[in-house]
Amino acid sequence: MLQILRWSAGRVVSALITLLGVSVLIFVAIRLMPGGYEDIVLGPLASAEEREMLAEAYGLNQPIFVQYFAWIGQVLTGELGTSYVTQTSVSGEMLARIPVTAMLTIMAMAVTLLIGVPLGIWTGVRSGAKRGGALGRVVSSIGISVPEFVLGSIVIFLFSQFSLGLKVGGFASIGTGFWPTFQALLLPALVLSVFCVAATARTTRDAVMGVLVEPHITAAVARGETAWHIVRHHVVRNAGIPILTLLGTITAYLLGGAVIIETLFNLPGLGSFMVTGLGRRDFAVVQATVLFAAAVFVTLSLVLDLITSALDPRVAVTGKAGS
Repeated sequence: MLQILRWSAGRVVSALITLLGVSVLIFVAIRLMPGGYEDIVLGPLASAEEREMLAEAYGLNQPIFVQYFAWIGQVLTGELGTSYVTQTSVSGEMLARIPVTAMLTIMAMAVTLLIGVPLGIWTGVRSGAKRGGALGRVVSSIGISVPEFVLGSIVIFLFSQFSLGLKVGGFASIGTGFWPTFQALLLPALVLSVFCVAATARTTRDAVMGVLVEPHITAAVARGETAWHIVRHHVVRNAGIPILTLLGTITAYLLGGAVIIETLFNLPGLGSFMVTGLGRRDFAVVQATVLFAAAVFVTLSLVLDLITSALDPRVAVTGKAGS
C-alpha cells in the first residue's frame, strides 16, 4: 500500500511538472512568434511612442520571466487574458465554447467505446476464423489510414447533396436544447470517432488474443465453461487494463481532431476558436486554448493512471499491467 501511495504521489508531482513545463513552452513560443501585441492592436504604422506607451501599460517591456509569472498568476485565478483582436475576456469566450467541444468529444468517445470495444472483442475471439480476422484488418486499415479532413469533406458533400437522414450544419447553441444539439453534433462525432474506433478495435483485439492463450483460459475451457462466460468473466476483465490505458491517447486524439472537425463543420467550439485565433494572430487566444487542452490531457492521464494502479497494483510496482 505504501508503495502504491508513493507511486501515486510521484505521478501527481510528474503531472504538475509537465503542466509547468508546457506553460513555459507555450509562453516562450508565443513571444517568439512574429507580430507582437503592439503590431496587432496598433497596426504596423504606429509610432514608436505609441508602442512604448502600450508596452508600458501592459508590462510588455518587463523581462520575460516577470511577464511569465504575471501571466501564470492570472491563469491560476482563472483569468486567461484579453483577446488581442476583440479586447474581450478569453476566459469568457472559452466558457461559452467548452460545452460544444466537450459534448462533441463525449459523443465521439461514446461511439468509440460502443463500437470499438465490442468489435475488438468479437474479432479477437474469432481471430482464428477467416471472416473475423479479415473484418478486423479491414476496419482497422480503413479507419486508421483515412485522414479526418478527407473523410469529413466527403461526408459533408454526400450529406449536403443527398437526403441521408443526418443533419449537416445548422448548429446554433447548446441553449437550443439537447435534441437539436445532438442532431447537429452527431455527424461530426461519427467522423471524429472513425480513427479511434479502429485503434480501439485493434488494441482490444490484441489484448483479447493475448488473454486467450493464457493458462487460466485453457483451464476454464477444460472445466466446461461456456464461451460467453469465458469472454465475460475472464477475457473482458483481463483485457480491460490495456483498453483503459488507451483512453488517454484516444482523448488526446479527439481533442486534436476536434480542431479539424469543428472547422470543417463550422462548430463554435474550442478547436475552431483556436484556428480563428491563429488566423488573426490573436496569440492570447492560442496561448489559452493550447494550455487548456494540455491541462485536460495531463489531468485525464493522471486520473487514468491512478485508476489503473487501483485496479491492478502491479502497475505501481513494475510500471506496467500484469497479466
